[in-house]
Amino acid sequence: MRSPDTTVGILVEIIAMYSRELEQKKSSLKLTDLQRETLIGLLLGDAHLETQNRGRTYRVKFEYSVSHEEYANHLYEIFREWIPTPPQRKVDGTHDNVWFQTVSHPSFRFYAHQFYDGKKKVVPKNIHRLLTPRGISYWYMDDGSIKSRESKGVIFNTHCYTRNEIAKLIATLNRFNLECGEREQEEGLQIYISGTSFEIFRNIVDPYIVPSMRYKIPVDRTTHMPKM
Repeated sequence: MRSPDTTVGILVEIIAMYSRELEQKKSSLKLTDLQRETLIGLLLGDAHLETQNRGRTYRVKFEYSVSHEEYANHLYEIFREWIPTPPQRKVDGTHDNVWFQTVSHPSFRFYAHQFYDGKKKVVPKNIHRLLTPRGISYWYMDDGSIKSRESKGVIFNTHCYTRNEIAKLIATLNRFNLECGEREQEEGLQIYISGTSFEIFRNIVDPYIVPSMRYKIPVDRTTHMPKM
């Protein structure tokens, strides 16, 4: 029978071994183009960054309603090598969510410098260089919705951003030939993409939309006149 001191020593050794393996794995991690483009869209949306060592490294935190579990699992697969623990359920009162987070890593420091002013999330000054069709798609899946069942227009819920930041986002979306403007609501400002840009918007996002998120894409209501 092992003495308590021996057991503690073995546990310390196991923890140290695990720490070394984790650090070795982290040192080999590098963001792919897919991960970078996806991350830009997610940070415009619901994902956020946090640091525990005054900005030397950051980790990305993801949290979604359990009704969007398929989408959460899809994101987990994209960032899988960065995430030490698979998605977990978290029930808090009436909220039933799925969450996970990456390891803390210096690779995320660039994004923290772009997307944060202190602890406040902001729109990067160079968003016009960072945002791609894939980024737009993940931003929309995170924070987008259809305007109404009768409209082909879509909305980005940008309530946390200032009017100047929203103008910057609108200018960036205009570069993709999307006709859009701001829309004032009680909660704050939204970005509205006109139904006249429906085909362009659909062509941008269609290759990236996760099946469970297709309900956010307006139905094509083009009608055809009967042949005479």
